[in-house]
Amino acid sequence: MTIDGVNKMKILIVDDEQEQRNMIKGFLEKKGYEVYTAENGNQAIQIFMDIPVQLVLLDYRMPELNGDQVLEKMKKINPLVKCLMISAHGTVDTAVSIMKLGADDFLEKPIDLVELLTKIEVCEQRFNIDCEVQDVNEKIEIENLPIKIIGKSEKMKEILSVVRRVSKTPWPVLIRGETGTGKELIARLIHYMSEISDRPYIEANCAAIPENLFESELFGHEKGAFTGANSSRKGRFELAKNGSIFLDEIGELPINLQPKLLRVLQENKICRLGSEKDIVVDVRVIAATNRDLKSLVEQGLFREDLYYRLNVFDIELPSLRDRKSDIPELIDFFIERYSINKTKIDPEAMTSLVKYSFPGNVRELEHIIQRTVTLTRNNIIRNRDLPSEIRFYKATEQGNLSQRLEAVEQEMLLSALEKFNWIQTKAANSLGISERVLRYKMRKYKLSQKK
Repeated sequence: MTIDGVNKMKILIVDDEQEQRNMIKGFLEKKGYEVYTAENGNQAIQIFMDIPVQLVLLDYRMPELNGDQVLEKMKKINPLVKCLMISAHGTVDTAVSIMKLGADDFLEKPIDLVELLTKIEVCEQRFNIDCEVQDVNEKIEIENLPIKIIGKSEKMKEILSVVRRVSKTPWPVLIRGETGTGKELIARLIHYMSEISDRPYIEANCAAIPENLFESELFGHEKGAFTGANSSRKGRFELAKNGSIFLDEIGELPINLQPKLLRVLQENKICRLGSEKDIVVDVRVIAATNRDLKSLVEQGLFREDLYYRLNVFDIELPSLRDRKSDIPELIDFFIERYSINKTKIDPEAMTSLVKYSFPGNVRELEHIIQRTVTLTRNNIIRNRDLPSEIRFYKATEQGNLSQRLEAVEQEMLLSALEKFNWIQTKAANSLGISERVLRYKMRKYKLSQKK
């Protein structure tokens, strides 16, 4: 679907009141929108099938077909369609119910036209983002790219939307985010979505290269440039010529090498160590960092001019705790990747994982699932199979001191009982308490063996 044009959305108004239809139609046409109208659900569905409508203003209560029934049919035809449901009963319960049906927002009668226009502009932006995300996913699938993007949260959609637009340019990109958020994945996606996807993509981890080898690794060296340089060697920039180079952990780049990188960005030239000859390298630079480069600039640890050269486009990746709605899909993906047998996860374990804060982000989740599917003794991941930091998370992160201590005690009791297959004598001995005390605490916390 082409979305790069400047044409406004095509809007369909569905309402059994002619005066209402005409009033909204006239208002929106003056704002430049292409507007269609229908007086009932069946007529609306027919128009929707014939015309590529992107937004539907849909009355909730109509004869024959109600708004929820019409929206369900439209979503089956085009899942990307946006919908503003119109209701004469603007209660909180109605709003929640309407949103569950798949509507993007709702309006209460009588309609405030200023509010309507604001909501339409939001829908227009979301529609464009959804189309851009669809373009990204289609390219990955059609061209069988060696990359997989998991996440349907609004934050991830916005990231993919930006990637689609940025990838078409030759300018530097700075990707920021905590460790484990997927900066390397986004860097590769930018390259694969670009016009130079068939050219080299070279990675360099600035935190992993010893400082005394930095210049040689990035820019290469000539034979005899230093002890052990027995032959000439191309650096990462030269290897990436006419393609892309990904400079991971750019915040670790030594201050004495930063002017050399700045020169490359300014002049598209490098000079091998031990040489006086410039080599032209037309390279798209993608950098990433988990550090605050602005703070490093203020401390004199990172050049300000280099920062602005790298930061032509800025992409900040959200932490996993800021897109929790993506966790179930990520879990299913990692289970499928790492389980030998068809492993499933029970609802309690899923809830514990979703609640957890994941300081290590997606990478931590991946390692947890990888470890858990390997060690679990059956094909169902239960809460007891998860690492203690997840099972204890509620205890250490929420509530006052008394609540935290009780939660820790409850977790210790449950762990001991499960370890000894609910044999209370052994569990009590391992905890250093009597069976009577154990039974009392089991009643207190309502602990019992699940059948």
